[in-house]
Amino acid sequence: MATTKCRIKKDDKVKVIAGKEKGKMGKILKVLRDKDRVVIENVNFVKRHTKPGGQTRQGGIIEKEASVHSSNVMLICSKCISPVRIKMQRLEDGKMVRMCRKCGEVIDT
Repeated sequence: MATTKCRIKKDDKVKVIAGKEKGKMGKILKVLRDKDRVVIENVNFVKRHTKPGGQTRQGGIIEKEASVHSSNVMLICSKCISPVRIKMQRLEDGKMVRMCRKCGEVIDT
């Protein structure tokens, strides 16, 4: 279904740039590549009504993070400390890495 490449990975620090959660920052917990969505820590909370039984002994209302479309988030560069666009660059040894377009810092470690 998704045809675009998602250049965001798990444990990246991102900032939400659109939607009701605009301006919030957090760490990526999960990347849903087939739906082009990401789950971010402490962003986009939803309430889920659950019945007791099975693995959950107690029913009730559970709050958890819902996914956000990957186009609504921007990666935060550790050097610039701001949301930046990234580019893919091939190093001398042939390895592909993500780089900050503002300062040229290599994001992958």
